[in-house]
Amino acid sequence: MAKTSAVERNRKRQKLAKRYADKRAELKAVARDTEKPVEERFAAQLKLAQLPRNSAPSRIRNRCEITGRPRGFYRKLRMSRIALRDLASNGLIPGMVKSSW
Repeated sequence: MAKTSAVERNRKRQKLAKRYADKRAELKAVARDTEKPVEERFAAQLKLAQLPRNSAPSRIRNRCEITGRPRGFYRKLRMSRIALRDLASNGLIPGMVKSSW
């Protein structure tokens, strides 16, 4: 199991990213629009920098839904390789069997 504080910190980042997603998208669109005057684009960049740092989606870490493990993560299943193997060994994933040769 991962540290509870790390998992909770990541959840906080997910909530912040969700809350500020619309505002961040609007400011980025203004900052990237070359048709707008330079002053307006620069002001949008400054406002974007004033938003909380943890509201950026790039700061969210993919973590296992079961254990909170940050490494060995399968995106499609939203779990780590270890949790996947445990569930497969217990027969909780239909059609998946442990390989042996």
